[in-house]
Amino acid sequence: MSVSTLKSALSTAPELPLTVIWTDGEPIEAHFHVTEVGRVQRDFVDCGGTVRRTVTCLLQTWVGPDTDHRITAGKLLKAFAHAGPVLGDEDPPVEVEYETCNVVQLTLAEIRREPGRFVLQLGSKHTDCLAKELCLPGGTGEDRCC
Repeated sequence: MSVSTLKSALSTAPELPLTVIWTDGEPIEAHFHVTEVGRVQRDFVDCGGTVRRTVTCLLQTWVGPDTDHRITAGKLLKAFAHAGPVLGDEDPPVEVEYETCNVVQLTLAEIRREPGRFVLQLGSKHTDCLAKELCLPGGTGEDRCC
């Protein structure tokens, strides 16, 4: 989901609280905070030698000790407004960073409005070979690269 899609949905009911749902259908703690809204640029070379760049908007979440805390759509929109100079004019996909026993990054797969709340559905990220045409059997590469 892109930043503009998320912001557009949130703006329809800024007073509603947000619920974040794991890929397994379970919610994260309701008193989470969004501590950072950032632009993450990743420059890398894939195993076939192609230089690549990806850009995402990363929402870092944190569960604090203040169990009465709730974040609303309006609060998240204000965070996006503060992050405007960092995000620029790009409309990158949104990812959510969350800490359990490890820090994980997941995609924001969907936002839906339910009675009394917005639900942010997280999606899985997967690794992949970006040079399959060179690396896999039958590929065009003389030397397999990965």
